[in-house]
Amino acid sequence: MKGLTLFLTGLILGVAATIFIIVAILPKHMFIEHESKLSFNETVDAVANSAIENKWSMPHKYDLQATMKKHGHEVNPVTVFSLCKPELAYQILKNNDVRSASALMPCRISVYEKDGKTYISMLNAGMLSKLMGKKAGKVMGAASAGNEEIVKTIIQ
Repeated sequence: MKGLTLFLTGLILGVAATIFIIVAILPKHMFIEHESKLSFNETVDAVANSAIENKWSMPHKYDLQATMKKHGHEVNPVTVFSLCKPELAYQILKNNDVRSASALMPCRISVYEKDGKTYISMLNAGMLSKLMGKKAGKVMGAASAGNEEIVKTIIQ
């Protein structure tokens, strides 16, 4: 009976620790946020130029401040870039086993202002890649590294 009690206690503590990690710790690491050393407009231009220099295509660029204004809401400047590295995207799109990872495509980089400073953020695809299978994880890890490369000269 003592062994069963010890087992159940360990199981309950393990489940509680896992829930704590998922609820309290993981959300803080879902996104990578960097302060830019440039102004908002300079950062937007620098991200666009760096993406091109690093051979990423930019299917869309969203001015969310303008979008919100059309709907009667005032927000600080926010620009979101949808970025694609065709060689990486092809690795996901050609393979039916990992095609579900296309929900994370294209990669996004956001530039925004808060507290008088300019920031750049993106999904932490490198962390998420560790939770995916081998094929999708490899591609998402490479995409994360590519996004970091795009912003490395812009951040402080």
